[in-house]
Amino acid sequence: MNANDLLILNFEEVRRRSIKVWRAIPDDRLNWKPDDKAFTCAQMIRHVIEGEFLYHQILIQRGSAALSALPNPYETKPFTTVEEDLAFAQPYREQFLAFVKGLDKSDLESIRIDRSDVGYVRTLGDMLLRIAYHESVHTGQLLDYMRTMGVKRPNIWD
Repeated sequence: MNANDLLILNFEEVRRRSIKVWRAIPDDRLNWKPDDKAFTCAQMIRHVIEGEFLYHQILIQRGSAALSALPNPYETKPFTTVEEDLAFAQPYREQFLAFVKGLDKSDLESIRIDRSDVGYVRTLGDMLLRIAYHESVHTGQLLDYMRTMGVKRPNIWD
């Protein structure tokens, strides 16, 4: 198994587990949030899905400087249901995974992604791991939300 295969496996496993959590949130609880400053469940799901799209654009551009000039299809698409958001995101997800599959092993170390606007410049490989970690953290937050709401949580450790 090469580096690209491992990255894809990680992205697919993280998303598979996220979807298990997202689908387990009752529809009438998607607008729940623990306090006024937090994301609702729906907002957090959208944040993760939209975040992957935005991260992909950052990787393509080799940094976040040009991000504000790029069109964001999520800005005009309101969240309705988990299934609808997943369907809407699928083509963007496929493009992102194709991007990762097409990388050369040397790209992971030689390409630098400039995010100095938020305080760092990292290698492409580092950024790819950060993207998966970002989703994992929010999945954990949603599991905590579900615990707080008293909602049955899915087993993501299968």
